[in-house]
Amino acid sequence: MKEVFQTEIERLKSNFEEVDTGLSNQEALEESNRCLYCYDAPCIQACPTGIDIPSFIKKISTGNLKGSAKTIMAANPVGASCARVCPTEELCEGACVLNSSTKPIMIGNLQRYATDWAIRNGQELFSKGPQNGISVAIIGGGPAGLSAARELALLGYTVTIFEAEEKAGGLNSYGIVSFRLPQAISFWEVSQVEKLDVDIKTNTRVGKDISAREITENFDFIILAAGMANVPSLGIEGENLEGVYDAIEFVKNTKTSEITDAFLNKKAVVIGAGNTAIDAATCSVRLGAQNVKILYRRTAEEMTAYDFEYEFAKQEGVEFRWLTAPKRIVGNPEGKVKAIECVKMKLGEPGPDGRCRPTVVENSEFLIETDAVIKAIGQSRHLSLIEQFGLQHDGGVVKIDPLTYKTSNQKIFACGDVIFGKGQGEAMVVSAANQGKKVAHAIHQSLAKADSVTA
Repeated sequence: MKEVFQTEIERLKSNFEEVDTGLSNQEALEESNRCLYCYDAPCIQACPTGIDIPSFIKKISTGNLKGSAKTIMAANPVGASCARVCPTEELCEGACVLNSSTKPIMIGNLQRYATDWAIRNGQELFSKGPQNGISVAIIGGGPAGLSAARELALLGYTVTIFEAEEKAGGLNSYGIVSFRLPQAISFWEVSQVEKLDVDIKTNTRVGKDISAREITENFDFIILAAGMANVPSLGIEGENLEGVYDAIEFVKNTKTSEITDAFLNKKAVVIGAGNTAIDAATCSVRLGAQNVKILYRRTAEEMTAYDFEYEFAKQEGVEFRWLTAPKRIVGNPEGKVKAIECVKMKLGEPGPDGRCRPTVVENSEFLIETDAVIKAIGQSRHLSLIEQFGLQHDGGVVKIDPLTYKTSNQKIFACGDVIFGKGQGEAMVVSAANQGKKVAHAIHQSLAKADSVTA
């Protein structure tokens, strides 16, 4: 019996191995030779970080894989992760000129091919710049913070990252499922930054392990690049029952803890329809759940998950219940989840965000039996952290100068999740990376401007 159990655990573990094995050498060569190497390439314009896509593809076709990886990573410090998780069909591949005649170049796959080669061969792609004696503290070691740190280190700044988790990488390390983005990929990107003598202080939470005041007093500049916090409360009865999970923590546990059979042959319900909800649902399937449902109070047209995530979830057998909202979570006498009571919804007039507002259909209550409920209705913001630095914000969205990324405090800049929302861009990994780069150059340009004034 013990051997059967162990075999089942090993099977579940194997479910978390990366789904896509990537291109073979021959496939990469053939695909790279399909590229037209456009002089005025629309794919570059469609990439938020402006990767010179024809250049890196041409280098693959000529066997210069280190040069290809360097071209990618120079533009996007988390380019290995983005090769796996970017919505390329909406960005670079969506802009490919071959869409009108055949099919677009597999840009994401070629980007992965080049960066995977660099990872396998232990390549160090960059060297730090001559030191200029100016110090910068970065709060948060996710895509935005790492990108800012890398650019600043190349420019000669002394950079310290304060990261609350055990390891840096943020969303890429902890928040995206292993079968799409293994931790090793994110950790390699972190190592590329560390090798530029960037000091990454992990397990260090600002406001607890070090004060905002101490950082403000000891550094010349500060970049606030913290990610999002936990999933907010549903505000319904039964949320404290055993078997109710925060989707962020749920996905994180599959990347940091031993896989168990806790979900084997169980039923699970995920509330929400963003990318994190999809990750939670597909994780549940791979943990052995026999039935997984996603409940969403709107329709497929309003869901925020990427199209490729939605298609993947359907292929995994996830069931979608549209126009359905939770009313209460029902427990058994032992205090464990046994069902969720839901109500049907209907769409009304569009709200400020342009999406139609859902309203409850009267007398439409019904029960869904389940063993687990996973909350994935977005994430709350680090209000306390923002307020410790005394920054102006709108409901947790830090106010910045859109050109310089400077906050209401002249020595503090912000990028990434803390500025997404309220009409300020879309929360993509590649967008956060681009903002990190822009913040670094904004600091550098502000100093150059100050020097020219005093000269």
